[in-house]
Amino acid sequence: MYHYDEYDKQLVQQRADQFRDQVKRRLSGELPEEEFLPLRLRNGLYKQRYAYMLRVAIPYGLLASKQVRMLAHIAREYDKGFAHFTTRQNIQYNWPELEAVPDILDKLASVEMHAIQTSGNCIRNTTTDHLAGVAKDELEDPRPYCEIIRQWSTLHPEFDWLPRKFKIAVSSASDDRAAVHFHDIGLRLVKNAQGETGFQVLVGGGLGRTPVIGKEIKPFLEKRHLLSYLEAVLRIYNLQGRRDNAYKARIKILVNALGAEEFARLVEAEWQLIKDNGLELYEENIERVKAFFAAPAYDTLDDGDSLLNEKLSDNPLFATWYKHNTADHKQPGYRAAYISLKAPTSPAGDATDTQMDAIADLADRYSFGEVQSTHNQNLVLKDVKQAELYELWQALNTLKLATPNIGTLTDMIVCPGGTYCDLANAASIDVGQQINDKFDELDYIYDLGEVSIKISGCMNACGHHHIADIGILGVEKSGKEWYQITLGGSPGLDAAIGKRLGPSVEKARVADVIADIINNYVEQRAGDESFAEVYKRIGIDSFKERVYATH
Repeated sequence: MYHYDEYDKQLVQQRADQFRDQVKRRLSGELPEEEFLPLRLRNGLYKQRYAYMLRVAIPYGLLASKQVRMLAHIAREYDKGFAHFTTRQNIQYNWPELEAVPDILDKLASVEMHAIQTSGNCIRNTTTDHLAGVAKDELEDPRPYCEIIRQWSTLHPEFDWLPRKFKIAVSSASDDRAAVHFHDIGLRLVKNAQGETGFQVLVGGGLGRTPVIGKEIKPFLEKRHLLSYLEAVLRIYNLQGRRDNAYKARIKILVNALGAEEFARLVEAEWQLIKDNGLELYEENIERVKAFFAAPAYDTLDDGDSLLNEKLSDNPLFATWYKHNTADHKQPGYRAAYISLKAPTSPAGDATDTQMDAIADLADRYSFGEVQSTHNQNLVLKDVKQAELYELWQALNTLKLATPNIGTLTDMIVCPGGTYCDLANAASIDVGQQINDKFDELDYIYDLGEVSIKISGCMNACGHHHIADIGILGVEKSGKEWYQITLGGSPGLDAAIGKRLGPSVEKARVADVIADIINNYVEQRAGDESFAEVYKRIGIDSFKERVYATH
């Protein structure tokens, strides 16, 4: 993984020192809240319903074991013993005291971490496929390009005060696990007719109040022009994006207003002016960064380990976990193992300090000291020998981190909702628990196949409800919590935005409504069709009739 050079270290420590002074002046009353607000946001510090929330950056979701141990230490010493992994592959602390935040930032800096640009109207954490580097279906490892983007975008003076926040995702796999169609800029590594590898560029995607699927503005961009083209896109947005209305300030609104063709024309014209002015990525630049992501020292192994096969035959619980919570690996004899943060009795995405310390130890023992966070609020150990999977499963099971539900109905994305967030209209965690209680039979869940449920407590869509098979959105009606249901969303290459099922339902009925939807799916299903396939075949009306006729 990438390690900070002296420039990185100096930048991060200076930013932490700067914020320490700002906090000191805020606590003394010298700095009023309205002036402190943009400063704390630039350092990832939000003011939530009951306390501050600190969002820590995890660039492209990759963590070293020593960093995980520091995250555990911070949870234990400065929070309430847990932290929350987010859909942007970052981590959040929900209870830090303001006066302690500078100390937290110093501790993060000591392990090459920070909270820079995790909030505010700037370029946020660049995300990617959580199986990057080991996925069999990837063209090449996308993480070096994420790191190049990180270095270019961090404290970029021209783009530090954009009209609104800005998010970039990079994918290289045939199965898009990075949701590139729903980012301000989505980049896909592709090959052109000459067999050269470059980037397909999508712009204007996003969720929130106005969900939009990104538009292609360049089918093939040479790698050497990556930064200059990104700069051209950001310049057009920075110049023409709206600043008079926060709800209409995202690039998706500008692209829709101008039209994708006109936006592409403006970007192309700007790019022609700047592409030869020092931003070109030469091959040696790319190779220097790629060297940080070289494959670890894998043993020479064969697939189909005999010890693994014996354990799979002897232990059905382990076999179930293996089937649902491990993934193919490009290196023979290895698999990627998911750490499920979706135990039925725990809020989705939460990990305790004890669990994080143990995960760091497991990473050192089984996966070259690295841990990967995912968009779906789980973690991955990406380089586990097949022969060691049984031992790993036993350890995870003891830690309540081996719930065998990856990709199933109970592998829900759930935002913090009204439990913490003062923007939320309704609770999310409570509804997730309600659904877990309703669907507590794993065999039945497995029979359903892949079904995604995503829950947001407000229209900001931090739970990505728009792009789920079944999306749940909290709304407020007459001071009470109600929930809108959407069906048919997809974050992948078949990108789709879910359609609203009908009138919102009260909180107590949500799990029963989900049961009606699932029962209708089961009755309409042909063979082993997925929920998405059934929905595409029969449409929404059948589900609508089932739900609203029943109630």
